[in-house]
Amino acid sequence: MKKCAIALVLAVLMLVSGCTGGENQDDGVPLGGDGRDKTGAYLLAANGEAVIDGGAAKNAVETTDNYRVFYEIFVGSFSDSDGDGTGDLKGIINRMDYLNDGDDSSGLSLGVEGIWLTPIFKSSSYHKYDVDDYYQIDPAFGTEDDLKQLIDICHERNVKIILDLVLNHTGTNNPWFNAFKAAHISGDTSDPYYDFYTYYSEDDVIPTGRAFTKLSGTKDYYECNFSGSMPELNYDNEAVRQAVLDVAKYYLDLGIDGFRFDAAKYIYYGDNPRSAEFWQWYMDELRAIKPDIYTVAEVWDSDGVTDCYYPALNCFNFTTSQTSGLIAQTAQAGDVNQYTSYVESYIKRVEPMNDGAMIVPFIANHDTDRAAGYLTEASGQMQMAANLYILSAGSPFIYYGEEIGLRGSRGGANTDANRRLKMEWGDGDKVSDPEGTSYGSSRVNATVSEQIGDGGSLFSYYKKLIMIRKANPAIARGEYTALKFSDTKVGGFKAELDGKAVAVIHNTTNSEKTVDLAEAGISSASLNAYIGMGSASLEGTVLTLSEKTSAVIDIG
Repeated sequence: MKKCAIALVLAVLMLVSGCTGGENQDDGVPLGGDGRDKTGAYLLAANGEAVIDGGAAKNAVETTDNYRVFYEIFVGSFSDSDGDGTGDLKGIINRMDYLNDGDDSSGLSLGVEGIWLTPIFKSSSYHKYDVDDYYQIDPAFGTEDDLKQLIDICHERNVKIILDLVLNHTGTNNPWFNAFKAAHISGDTSDPYYDFYTYYSEDDVIPTGRAFTKLSGTKDYYECNFSGSMPELNYDNEAVRQAVLDVAKYYLDLGIDGFRFDAAKYIYYGDNPRSAEFWQWYMDELRAIKPDIYTVAEVWDSDGVTDCYYPALNCFNFTTSQTSGLIAQTAQAGDVNQYTSYVESYIKRVEPMNDGAMIVPFIANHDTDRAAGYLTEASGQMQMAANLYILSAGSPFIYYGEEIGLRGSRGGANTDANRRLKMEWGDGDKVSDPEGTSYGSSRVNATVSEQIGDGGSLFSYYKKLIMIRKANPAIARGEYTALKFSDTKVGGFKAELDGKAVAVIHNTTNSEKTVDLAEAGISSASLNAYIGMGSASLEGTVLTLSEKTSAVIDIG
């Protein structure tokens, strides 16, 4: 495994006596006799001398808003607390010290500030995106008391927790659908559930381009664009709107901080304006209950479509994600100026649309091939991709296992189960792969237990990357301005917040690069931090960056 350099240049540090001693610890990792940890990570005082300190974690600023690093957990594949092979809520509770131990100064945990749980409601499938009962936690995952305990632990540690709320459709075992079916079989049009789902009679002209399944024992066909086991709710029915509002209220009352909304653009299939109108109504209702609610919608489409939804709520950014997205392209020695210019234009376009508008970037999630399959760790591409979206604006989402380089893709089997493989803990956790998995054995270079004590591991890299972000709050929430250089393989942005300005500069190539920051209008600069496959140095405004390395610069 190639080791990567991670350094923090801090304006004020306590100089520790014996700063080159070998027995001191940096984030739980032994340091060598020259003041380095075995990753090549330096902590530097203002005079450039190496010192030993708790690292960026000690300078972290507590997050009180929604500009957070989130971590997506596919619950059934994460951690198994009872040995039945299925990940569960208690398994997540048991792993909270791994995710966030509540002590920024420890420098031991990953340090995420939010958790997204994929659906936890009772369902017949392994993935739970076909909900049978919104008011019951699936028994395979635990109980409502387990959820309450997880909420309490998260809040004690300043971690927000959001649930995946699937509102476009339910499962066919849902009591709402059973009542709908019974009403149609009996022909009772007065039944309040008769119009609960979208349907057409065989005597009607059934719309083309949409999927319908025959309702046994009737002349009717219910809409089911995702699967015959996922009937679609009728949002022209006020009772349906009230029912899904009641579900959200219930979990907000339990202490949930918000929701990820699945398949948000399909509320009215093929009609984005009407779907967006629904979400505006829904979010107005939810914000009246919880003004600081965290919500993000899955609108898997171009920016022109997601813009329809931004007046109501934020959307995941699919333009930058996946194999063909701007993050991966840029990490593979792409045009940094193109990436940062895109981010700037995106932010400036959506910010006026709603009070909490921000970019929500990610590389991969449970519906996509995993990033470690196309961005290699040895080349530094994986690390650079992480730099590009975590050391940037908004609220980035890490997919569980990304931080250890977990691989998984559909492949020839064409199943999403291969993208949702078990977390590789390496400590006896009995969590197993979801049903239908056919992915091979080459999944990860090293397990969590092997990486967590290795300062040169990908896990340690992600951990320290999040520390740097926390120590520089302007990166996430400051006014974003792209910085352009004549060398398009070097670029970045500046962010200004409360009178403080920082610049983040990336070198995405495999060779050292030197640029004069004055070219981007920066006249005064000091090196704050660097992270990547090498090192950084600054002489006046001339910055030298090693290959696949990023720097954080304090600018005047």
